[in-house]
Amino acid sequence: MSTKTALRAATAIALIAGGAAQAETITIATVNNGDMIRMQGYTDQFTAATGIEVEWVTLEENVLRQRVTTDITTKGGQFDIMTIGMYETPIWGANGWLVALDDMSAEYDVDDILPAMAGGLSHEGTLYAAPFYGESSMIMYRTDLMEKAGMDMPDSPTWEFIREAAAAMTDRDNEINGICLRGKAGWGEGGAFITAMSNSFGAQWFDMDWRATFDQEPWLNTLTFFKGMMDESGPAGYATNGFNENLSLFQQGKCGMWIDATVAASFVTNPNDSTVADSVGFALAPNTGLGKNSNWLWAWALAVPAGTQKEAEAKQFIEWATSKDYIELVAAAEGWANVPPGARTSLYENPEYQKVPFAQMTLDSILSADPTNSTVNESPYVGIQFAAIPEFAGIATEVSQEFSAAYAGQQTVEEALAKAQALTNDAMEAAGY
Repeated sequence: MSTKTALRAATAIALIAGGAAQAETITIATVNNGDMIRMQGYTDQFTAATGIEVEWVTLEENVLRQRVTTDITTKGGQFDIMTIGMYETPIWGANGWLVALDDMSAEYDVDDILPAMAGGLSHEGTLYAAPFYGESSMIMYRTDLMEKAGMDMPDSPTWEFIREAAAAMTDRDNEINGICLRGKAGWGEGGAFITAMSNSFGAQWFDMDWRATFDQEPWLNTLTFFKGMMDESGPAGYATNGFNENLSLFQQGKCGMWIDATVAASFVTNPNDSTVADSVGFALAPNTGLGKNSNWLWAWALAVPAGTQKEAEAKQFIEWATSKDYIELVAAAEGWANVPPGARTSLYENPEYQKVPFAQMTLDSILSADPTNSTVNESPYVGIQFAAIPEFAGIATEVSQEFSAAYAGQQTVEEALAKAQALTNDAMEAAGY
């Protein structure tokens, strides 16, 4: 990193800090994704400028959600900053469980946050979490294997094309799976993927009377297609694979295609980590011709729980970690392809970032995702890979467990859907819907 850039970043941090009166320690709960782990490597620069020490609690995605939910609902006070997303933020903000981020500094430029991200992290127009990175989902594929199969990836392919291409690219003798997708239980793991996929098949979680729809044909079509394709062309044990497991498989050259978070693009194209970095292409998440692609919308964001005793210090860290200066800090040290994507308008206006091969497809995917109109038929909820109601996380975790059991061959797709229908309706009736 140049001396000039380092000085500017340190100066910006100092201005944000306003001078900490004494050394404090804040505790941050975060997910074990690559961008969040990368952030931890720069934390000493924040500490040097502010005197604020940082302790990290880094957790697998499902465990993180459980821990922070328990902590905030019981007012446990374990964390000064929580890594949460678009599902939790509006609900927790409405409940008064989060500190409003309505007093960020002028230098921070809150208006630069992409509207899709700011909207999803707000309640009644007030921002309650700042996006560290934003994402949709898209297809990442091996251009060499696609060429070898004699096929060309469209910019916006159908699921039928994807299944055909996956079969053509599968080479069991050389440990190459045509496609790697999430099957892992958890509402934000395999549950998120299959929900986004179901939107493109014409399915939805609830009808306009808040009744479950797992007994309807679109859900049967979705799960039957998913399981059939994955049994044909997916890796062994796909029922327990989530984001990180599939990332590892793709980087090792064991996947022809992977449909997942756009944020993964920097990791699969990084030659330091990926054996296939020079042969990765990108396309929009698939559709079935019904007018909806199967991409989601999400942000991993930093929020301050209302019970913290270190609100000022927590906000200082959030301003640093989600600022334009942090993006430049990473760009100077590791290149523009490795900065946290999807959060700020200015990043996509930057000529240097526009040269990154996946930048435009990421933005196109984010802009094409509409949480207020995510399903083919009218639905009563907001959200693409989730329904933004407090009951959803618990219900969807159980539903995803039934689906994963079907993927693993422990029950039929029909049995999984029947159980999903019953448990969802029971829970919704108990909640008063």
